[in-house]
Amino acid sequence: MQNLFLSQLNYTMEITFMKQVLVIGSTVVDVIIQLPHLPTTSEDVHVRTQSMSLGGCAYNTSDMIRHFQVPYTLFSPVGTGTYGHFVREELKKRGIQSPIPTPLQENGCCYCFVEDSGERTFASYHGAEYRFYPEWFDLLDPDSIGSVYICGLEIEEATGVHIVEYLEQHPSYQIFFAPGPRIQVISQNLLDRLFALSPVLHLNETEVLDYTGETCVEQGAQALYQKTGNTVIVTLGEKGAYYDMGEEQAFVPGVKAKQIDTIGAGDSHIGAVIARLHQGASMKEAVADANRIAAAVVETRGALLSEDAFQAALKA
Repeated sequence: MQNLFLSQLNYTMEITFMKQVLVIGSTVVDVIIQLPHLPTTSEDVHVRTQSMSLGGCAYNTSDMIRHFQVPYTLFSPVGTGTYGHFVREELKKRGIQSPIPTPLQENGCCYCFVEDSGERTFASYHGAEYRFYPEWFDLLDPDSIGSVYICGLEIEEATGVHIVEYLEQHPSYQIFFAPGPRIQVISQNLLDRLFALSPVLHLNETEVLDYTGETCVEQGAQALYQKTGNTVIVTLGEKGAYYDMGEEQAFVPGVKAKQIDTIGAGDSHIGAVIARLHQGASMKEAVADANRIAAAVVETRGALLSEDAFQAALKA
């Protein structure tokens, strides 16, 4: 009986991962500001460099899925204004078009302050890119979708409930949820509704321990697994990552990297995990490859890898 159940489960997973990934979330302009350290109140600090790049959690994740040549749709509103124009033109250059019509609201941006240590601090100006409406989901073909990526920023917004409602209407989707530090401010009601859909959770060590109140990664991951009944992945920086699948737990070692900046490392990690699972990899294999990818992103200015850097990371 158990073998029959496992066979049916494997068949279901194969069908799910033959379909595309729906990537729900923001595409923004990352305004990357390099400076020696974050200034304190009234302090003057000289900026070393400033640049603009395409970014946003959903876009960063989708770009990594693209590198693995896994089919996906970027479901991301692009607003008006200077930042909206920049995003729209950059997506056009890459042959990407979101099915969502242009909202009559300005697109926001993310100010990314990168210190000499490589650590980054974000200050986000939220605009149209974080808000979602029910009628937009009618533009999707649910039969083409096998799995869905979401992050905490969009769920936190007042319109986040519409994303949750759409996912509840399609319980066959495998959800990958990367709430980030926003797990602390998303309403518990929405979190409970998402947890009931058995998402794969993806967080870093600090986020897991802060949310669960546990003192070690293993206990924190176990506490979250008990809420979702599905895999919990915890990134550990240079130490790699840990995952808990209920009956299987493992630490997967990291890859040594010279830290240039950490923008997009987490997004690239979950994007690589999703893509590798779609390609039939085991969880351990997927996390190991994601660790290599995240290390390469840390060694790169900005969140995005060139194709050459991507290929080199997989061979590391």
